[in-house]
This record gives sequence, C-alpha cells and structure tokens, in this order.
Amino acid sequence: MNSQRSPISSEDPEPPNLAVLMNVGLQVTARLGGCTMTIGEILGIGAGSVVELDRASDEPVDLIVNGKAVARGHIVAVDERFGVRITELLEPA
Repeated sequence: MNSQRSPISSEDPEPPNLAVLMNVGLQVTARLGGCTMTIGEILGIGAGSVVELDRASDEPVDLIVNGKAVARGHIVAVDERFGVRITELLEPA
C-alpha cells in the first residue's frame, strides 16, 4: 500500500488537517518602539539609564510574528510577567 498522500485539489470535500501545524514554533516579538543611537551612547547605558523610544507610552505595541506585524495591543502584567492584550488584528500585506 502506498503511504504517500495525494496532492490537495480544489475538489477535496474537506480542508487538510491543520493539527500537524499546531506545534510549529514561531518567533514572536512585541515591539515597544525604537530609536537610533551611536555606539558611544550604547556604551554609556548603565543601570538606571533611560532610553527614549519613538512612541508614546499610551500607544499600542506591534505584535510581530516571524518578521511580519500581525496585530497591535497593549502591554499588561499577568502574575509578575508581561503580556500583550491584542486589540487589533492587522490585514495581511
């Protein structure tokens, strides 16, 4: 018996089983903002230093998955950990 699966066609009555993708790891980043600094400024950073970012503290952060922005939200604290409460899903580019 041949164990290879046939290609999926538009005539297939059911979509393929997506369960196989549920354990695929992705790089997820919450981008608070950014700035441009010289090497000298970076070397001067120490405990208590403040790095000013290009966003206001009340602006939403971007949720980036594998280098692509997929959502926006606000930073929340949950049991002494940080998270992002998603408030907007972005349209695919």
